Amino acid sequence: MVKSAPPAITNRKPSKVEGIKENSNFLREPVATEILQNTTHFSEDAVQLLKFHGSYQQDNRDNRVKGQEKDYQFMLRTKNPGGLVPPQLYLALDKLADEYGNHTLRVTTRQGFQLHGILKQNLKTAIATIVKNLGSTLGACGDINRNVMAPPAPFKNRPEYQYAWEYAQNIADLLSGQTGAYYEIWLDGEKAISAEENPEVKAARQRNGNGTIIHDSEEPIYGTHYMPRKFKICVTVPGDNSVDLYSQDLTLVVITNKKGKLEGFNIFAGGGLGRTHNKEETFARLADQIGYVAKDDVYDAVKAIVATQRDYGDRTDRRHARLKYLINDWGVDKFRAKVEEYFGKPVAPFKPLPEFKYQDFLGWDEQGDGKLFLGISIDNGRVKDEGAFQLKTALREIVEQFNLPIRLTPNHNLIFYDIAPDNKQVIQDILDRHGVVSDPGKIEPLVRYAMACPALPTCGLAITESERAIPGILERIRNLLDKLGLQNEHFVVRMTGCPNGCARPYLAELGFVGSAPESYQLWLGGSPDQTRLALPYMERLHHNDLETQLEPIFVYFKQSRKSGESFGDFCDRVGFDAIREFAANYESQTVATAETTDDADGLVETMADSAIAQITEDSGYQEVAIANTTIASGKARRRVSLQDEIYIKVKEAATRQGKPMTELVNEAVKAYLENLS
Repeated sequence: MVKSAPPAITNRKPSKVEGIKENSNFLREPVATEILQNTTHFSEDAVQLLKFHGSYQQDNRDNRVKGQEKDYQFMLRTKNPGGLVPPQLYLALDKLADEYGNHTLRVTTRQGFQLHGILKQNLKTAIATIVKNLGSTLGACGDINRNVMAPPAPFKNRPEYQYAWEYAQNIADLLSGQTGAYYEIWLDGEKAISAEENPEVKAARQRNGNGTIIHDSEEPIYGTHYMPRKFKICVTVPGDNSVDLYSQDLTLVVITNKKGKLEGFNIFAGGGLGRTHNKEETFARLADQIGYVAKDDVYDAVKAIVATQRDYGDRTDRRHARLKYLINDWGVDKFRAKVEEYFGKPVAPFKPLPEFKYQDFLGWDEQGDGKLFLGISIDNGRVKDEGAFQLKTALREIVEQFNLPIRLTPNHNLIFYDIAPDNKQVIQDILDRHGVVSDPGKIEPLVRYAMACPALPTCGLAITESERAIPGILERIRNLLDKLGLQNEHFVVRMTGCPNGCARPYLAELGFVGSAPESYQLWLGGSPDQTRLALPYMERLHHNDLETQLEPIFVYFKQSRKSGESFGDFCDRVGFDAIREFAANYESQTVATAETTDDADGLVETMADSAIAQITEDSGYQEVAIANTTIASGKARRRVSLQDEIYIKVKEAATRQGKPMTELVNEAVKAYLENLS
């Protein structure tokens, strides 16, 4: 079983980033000084603080030349509670992408936009333009509450959806950074004109609930050190899991009475997907049920949870700093008790909820007030013009002509809403003319439900490709399914270039997590509705080996599934031991006799029987660790399954002798067979 708790926090020093925050004068320095310098990039300390302002310093690895300075550029991320993008802001972003970016926009999996390719000399202009056009980047990154998500569906006749939008905005405002640094640095101290803040939210921010705020501070909720790590919130409605609610630090579920009036909110907490390869103390975790609060108490309850994480989250080890680790270490009961101390009253019992389902809201639909909305699928969230496919041009033309508001979706798609029925055909003609498919029934289902992070060439954390690789991967999976007589099957596929999980692959039915160049961990068994964690099936799958590894799994699925059973549910039900046993026999019958070709990639594999740590009631059935390894070497492809204890001994012996594990296994088996003769 994974033990997440490191040594006692009191015995260890705070991380370096904590000192940078403390000495920054509420996120001012050294960013304020360095933005004035004629350089291509910021210092390491400034880079950490720049995240709070909504930007990551990156370099384009495609353009790296040995002996030359890195191709420094900046990613800007917008903060759009509930995914709301006013038409004025969209047109400003579209123009910025062409003037200062890489001519594309990237919808994120947290309902914001990203601009890539901005140079340091243009960063101030870009941020100022966003703010002056009803947008913001403050808190889109950094150790602070990030963008608050909500279902993007604009159902005007379903009050629970309207409440979700309202409270996503209000909680975003409640937890927004109050430092003046943002406007001082990027707008020369001029605060942009914005909507009047909700008086209840303003009062709640200053109200002290048993230590929830820090008096006489520029940041009454965060203080000088802000949060230990990022903090992610969503607001949703019963049954709607378009927001991946189990992956959030904090989820509020709208509870209404029979007349549709808001009564309060169910609370989930402790979800999170980021992890680190070969660090078993890091893991993906689903959120727990915490309780229920009345609507009048929701802001104080949110502050109490934030204050608990602020004051007790691990500030010594950033890999152990998220709320999920605090709840995992303490247990739900202790966490709830501490929240209640800040809250000043008991948290009520959790209200019953229906089963949560994933929805993507694509295509034309009625929003309940006589107007229409249109959900447009965007492959990997990339808004671009490429050949006959002119999505960027089409979206700009629609916004310019009809001044429509936009809601970005958690599946990196886009929804236009408040569309007059008389304008439907004109909008459809614009999309058709620019090669944009608006009928979800005409979209390959594997593509429709897939997600991928940007990864290479700009993300500094990327180990391998993701956004640029997934189209080819999905095409190969579809061809394989067709070959096996599974033409009508599809499932949720998600891919990331590193283990941080931005595209939430640990909730997918089939997840690819970058583990080496051109190689991925393979995760199986998530739910089609993203309500169950996937588990790691294979540590390293080279992309050339995709069909060989997936074919036996798909054949087993075809032969042994229950009626109507999804691929993820099947993998979860039968378990990995059964899948591996079938795959080993399947390969011995088919692959072993096949001619070895370049396509076969010459893999020899050594795998542990178990790919996960023991999952018990004590671990909350939620902890995930990797214990299996795949090694590429040799001239022919075979699979050998080893028991865990044998695998560990082989790995230790190989390390001591400085030999590859495959070589050691081959020597041992050869010696054994020679002794038999």
